[in-house]
Amino acid sequence: MTQFQRTLAKSVTMQGTGLHTGVNVTLTICPAPANYGYKFKRVDLDGDPLINAIAENVVDTSRGTTLEEKGNRIYTIEHILSALYGLGVDNALIEVDNHEVPIMDGSAKNFVEAIEKAGIVDQETDRQYFVVKETISYFDEENGTEILLVPDDEYRLLVNVSYDAKSLKNQFADLSSIKNYKKEISSCRTFTFISELEPLLKNNLIKGGDLDNAIVIIDQQVTQDEIDRLAKLFNKPSVEVKPEGVLNNLDLAFPNEPARHKLLDVIGDLSLIGARIKGRVIATRPGHHANTEFAKKVRQVIKREKLKAEIPVYDPTIPPLLDVNQIQNLLPHRYPFLMVDKIISMDGSTVVGVKSVSINETFFIGHFPGSPVMPGVLLVEAMAQTGGILVLSAYDDPENYLTFFMKIDNVKFRKSVMPGDSVIFKLVLSGPVKRGVANMVGQAYVGETLVAEGEFMALISKKTE
Repeated sequence: MTQFQRTLAKSVTMQGTGLHTGVNVTLTICPAPANYGYKFKRVDLDGDPLINAIAENVVDTSRGTTLEEKGNRIYTIEHILSALYGLGVDNALIEVDNHEVPIMDGSAKNFVEAIEKAGIVDQETDRQYFVVKETISYFDEENGTEILLVPDDEYRLLVNVSYDAKSLKNQFADLSSIKNYKKEISSCRTFTFISELEPLLKNNLIKGGDLDNAIVIIDQQVTQDEIDRLAKLFNKPSVEVKPEGVLNNLDLAFPNEPARHKLLDVIGDLSLIGARIKGRVIATRPGHHANTEFAKKVRQVIKREKLKAEIPVYDPTIPPLLDVNQIQNLLPHRYPFLMVDKIISMDGSTVVGVKSVSINETFFIGHFPGSPVMPGVLLVEAMAQTGGILVLSAYDDPENYLTFFMKIDNVKFRKSVMPGDSVIFKLVLSGPVKRGVANMVGQAYVGETLVAEGEFMALISKKTE
């Protein structure tokens, strides 16, 4: 069943303190149009710059996930993104008046409550999924981290954490359906180890941390005096070690709350993929660095699949839209410089042409004897001619017009074209034709292999007598 994209029904504002910076933050989650994704707006900076929540913008993962775009940063974004993704919100603008998202209670619970208070509404645009067709893997041997994304009919996650602390030697968390996010994951708080607390404080971190927004796990021998001293640093009364190896500053929501929080983080970090996922994540010892590196890898897979889906298919058994004789009614080119044999599809903005390369081509006489390769400049010419057919076909009297190159940009040659290859040329207008000037993006394929590409600007000029 087709599902629509979703956004908030209205804006909702909340306030809190940044975990590491200690800054006071006012944050507003706003509705956003379809296909907007997640964006942060720094309303405290000149021009209210936007920061896209995509994996390529990750610049630091030392104690949380930090994004930067055009020199503007936003810190600790994983919990709010986890809440949005977990509740099925596809599009949201997050306005912040400082450089860190507030930590709240250390989980995603407060964000979930705020989003539900605002309400969630369908948008009149279909939701696009990344359907996992084959396993995608990431492995970090140094840290023993492995993340897999395998085919499944729904978004599910299984996370395993393993640390030196006795209580976290081997802990699992499983989310059988993203629909259960609120009940099973959203309230699970971040955790830290008692051995980390003083170093973090000395390094000017966790300025906004206290014993109310983090589970403290005992990973080394400590005396009650040392625990009391740490409690004092956080302005808390004396605390003690519970039997399960954590301080009694907080009661655990679940026996495996640390592993569940890691799953919460995985959802937030993987939201930077920029797509809803149909697949199962299996993560061993995940962390923000591994999560975001994996997100980058998945985005590359999505990009390749999208490009592959856009590759034109040539079936020589289907009659062409235009044969070579009809092409000559549009183009002035003739032997030996007509580089398009047929047009197989064309609409108002896109055209697909084909050239079957024969050893009898005149340019093979000198390019190169014994190693025939179609000159790259002629691939460019063939793309330009194909684009010329597109723009000239809009005229009732195309024979009275010529197209001239004005500019060629970003031309790349990916693979050699040899005798026997059928080259497919795809040209797409990158905007409307204005004042006789057409801008196009061109690609040349042999089968599914991109062999050349470039950007073209052409002038359409009426022939003079």
